Amino acid sequence: MKKAVILLSGGLDSTTTLAMAKDQGFDCYALNFDYGQRHRAELNAAKRMAEQFDAKEYRIIKIDLSSIGGSALTDASISVPDHPTEGIPVTYVPARNTIFLSLALAWAEVLQASDIFIGVNAVDYSGYPDCRPEYIKAYENMANLATKAGVEGKYVHIQTPLIDLSKAQIIQAGIKLGIDYSHTVSCYSADKEGKACGICDSCRFRAAGFKEAGIKDPARYL
Repeated sequence: MKKAVILLSGGLDSTTTLAMAKDQGFDCYALNFDYGQRHRAELNAAKRMAEQFDAKEYRIIKIDLSSIGGSALTDASISVPDHPTEGIPVTYVPARNTIFLSLALAWAEVLQASDIFIGVNAVDYSGYPDCRPEYIKAYENMANLATKAGVEGKYVHIQTPLIDLSKAQIIQAGIKLGIDYSHTVSCYSADKEGKACGICDSCRFRAAGFKEAGIKDPARYL
């Protein structure tokens, strides 16, 4: 079996990515981060999804991005917006995907896995710079220059199966793969039980996606 490291946050996109990797025949090693985010409900959701899709391992790495701050997700003094804003929103976490991918790359090299899956999306998203195709391509090039595996010709591939899909298309694909989206947590401000606020960017994109897909959103809302 071919191995892959899957970045799994417990949200809609990363869970769909895990299901797609599993469907493609990968042995999946799910990686999540306790990085000082606003709530831990997504960590519990990710564990449930890793179990549902029979991940070989589910690992949480603890890093403290709240010590840097600069984002509404890691700095309690910055509020999560309750309406659309211009430009890159304050929910952007500085360099988050670069940090996460780097740790995934390290684990992939140890596992001798040639693939890393990340659920970035460049269609229905908040405009984060580290979700763009050109960023992923540049990161993959760097990864194969920076590792022993890459130097020895054992190249790593950064897989982004959702990058060109709308949120509705992602949901439809996930339903076909058997995902129970009621167990996912997308909200930036979910409570400890995983109930969503219904007004943040992530909640709005999720709700619009389910509406467009013609499927009732099973998320629990406050």
